[in-house]
Amino acid sequence: MAKSIDVSDLNIYYGDFLAVEGVSMTIKAKSVTAFIGPSGCGKSTMLRSLNRMHEVIPGARVEGKVMVDGQSLYGPEVDPVAVRRSIGMVFQRPNPFPTLSIYDNVLAGSRLNSRKLSKSDADGIVERSLKGANLWNEVKDRLGKPGQGLSGGQQQRLCIARAIAVEPEVLLMDEPCSALDPISTSAIEDLIHELKERYTIVIVTHNMQQAARVSDETGFFNLKAAGQPGHLVEFNPTKKMFSNPDEPSTEAYISGRFG
Repeated sequence: MAKSIDVSDLNIYYGDFLAVEGVSMTIKAKSVTAFIGPSGCGKSTMLRSLNRMHEVIPGARVEGKVMVDGQSLYGPEVDPVAVRRSIGMVFQRPNPFPTLSIYDNVLAGSRLNSRKLSKSDADGIVERSLKGANLWNEVKDRLGKPGQGLSGGQQQRLCIARAIAVEPEVLLMDEPCSALDPISTSAIEDLIHELKERYTIVIVTHNMQQAARVSDETGFFNLKAAGQPGHLVEFNPTKKMFSNPDEPSTEAYISGRFG
């Protein structure tokens, strides 16, 4: 079941370095939220804080609150591995496991979670996940072939299938189309529209047209000055952000005057 995320006064650190400062927002369930902004403004760091992936860097920590349907993401009793199981991540470049088949790539997360699967259960997860990623019809006759033998766009959809196979509540996507051609990008964008019927989706993108096409709400991140932490300048419905933003810097970035 898709869940909402409430962020309150979030500061994100790498050691003593404050990377992102004072972020507050509410990400609605079953919606697509886009994070936009120039390089280095903290939007990918912000994204990774939503499933505690930033903590793989030694010294990373947060101050403030991230609540998922009222439950703290950072409570002392919360297992980061369980967080990452319920809040999946799709990365910038397609990263199917090179030694695994298409079939085994889809099941990798389920097996990592120590689930003992019967053959029929495994077959069901693979088919459901590949259908959910709009990839089943293209690969159903070659499930035993290497995942890396697929095209770039197919590999990214395979990674999405792998993410949804463990039945997460939220999907995070860090520039999922930046390495893809326009046709593959269109297929991923169509898929995002379909997936939001079941998941809460947050996407980082440098493509303003993509943010306008796929998202319901948009957050614009920027730096106050060089060397300063990133911060959330504005968070509003996407239609408003792209037609009548509250902040002049938002309009300047969206129109291409900087960034």
